[in-house]
Amino acid sequence: MPLAGLGSRFLALLVDSLLWTAAILLLVVLFIFLMPAIRSFNMLSAQWAFAILIFVLFLFNWGYFTLFEAFWNGQTPGKKVAHIRVIQRSGRSIGLFESMARNFIRYIDSLPTLYLTGVLSILLTRQQQRLGDLAAGTLVVRDEPVESALRSGSSSRTFTASSVAPQSLPPEPHMLVTLPATALAKLTPGDLEILENFLARRLDMPLEPRAALAARIAAALQSKSGLEIPPGVSTETFLEAVAHQFRDLARLG
Repeated sequence: MPLAGLGSRFLALLVDSLLWTAAILLLVVLFIFLMPAIRSFNMLSAQWAFAILIFVLFLFNWGYFTLFEAFWNGQTPGKKVAHIRVIQRSGRSIGLFESMARNFIRYIDSLPTLYLTGVLSILLTRQQQRLGDLAAGTLVVRDEPVESALRSGSSSRTFTASSVAPQSLPPEPHMLVTLPATALAKLTPGDLEILENFLARRLDMPLEPRAALAARIAAALQSKSGLEIPPGVSTETFLEAVAHQFRDLARLG
């Protein structure tokens, strides 16, 4: 999945902020309305009441992002609107622990104002991660692969478009490779992380070191799992197939 850019992340945060602000205003109004009754019943001081309100606001803000991302496929309502979501670096869905970590550090990312720290971190890291993502080992990606947008039709297409444009793109080479699941099951998430790091950085590498590193990684995977490179398949295509099919296997498991 392609990484989400600053524009889509800003849109998601804007929508979430509007929803969260509306909910907070409703909570504050309710608190103010009930405050006289609470004080008369409990003899609760104004200072304690204000402290409790601040604590509840913190839990509400943190819980909004944490619970949505952990239990709604890595998305908040804002991320749903922007068609992005949070995943682990391994490609798996985000869990409660990762969601708690990345959103607790959200407060640092928001410093000094307007998420300046988080924006700088996104711009300076290769995988566009804010500090919360770096701490939790997560990525923010677009919810739909680029290929789906390229394959989808458009209302502006003419009636002759089908005769001059292909209906679908040919599958990528690694999609045509089938590897035994029993051998893939011998690999670990650490192996997948090494694979993904190589695949993400290979375009920046000179050709000879890139080929040598690909061969070393492939040899290590073959030794560990018993996988074999199918005839006519390049080393990098083999590595792409391993990463893709191991992710699918992990999701099914």
